[in-house]
Amino acid sequence: MPVTDPIADMLTRVRNANRANKDHVDVPASRVKLAITKILKDEGYIKGFKNMKGPGPQGTLRLFLKYGPEGERVISGLERVSRPGIRRYSGSQDIPRILNGLGIAIVSTSSGIMTDRQARRKNVGGEVLCAVW
Repeated sequence: MPVTDPIADMLTRVRNANRANKDHVDVPASRVKLAITKILKDEGYIKGFKNMKGPGPQGTLRLFLKYGPEGERVISGLERVSRPGIRRYSGSQDIPRILNGLGIAIVSTSSGIMTDRQARRKNVGGEVLCAVW
């Protein structure tokens, strides 16, 4: 059965691998998933990623998960906000603050996919894709 929400599928794979203390997780690649992965890397939630060629035209993204010195998880929560059935759009001033700024919201704007802080700084709103903390 085909996946109806590829972003939610990616987040679920990352969440499950994180809970199982895996070193890495593979997800089917797309431009949106690559942009989300780059934000996770820039914000320090994952060690890195690798765009691998594989089955299918898009290939596969391999995300290398990050843990603390005692094995504690860096990503404690990962949640899809806007879903195919219920889209969540916010103006630049109404973008939610995740844990009072300790987490990030990833927003799809007309200027590309960015964090909530970048969207507020650029004064652009958009669809709130997910929250990470």
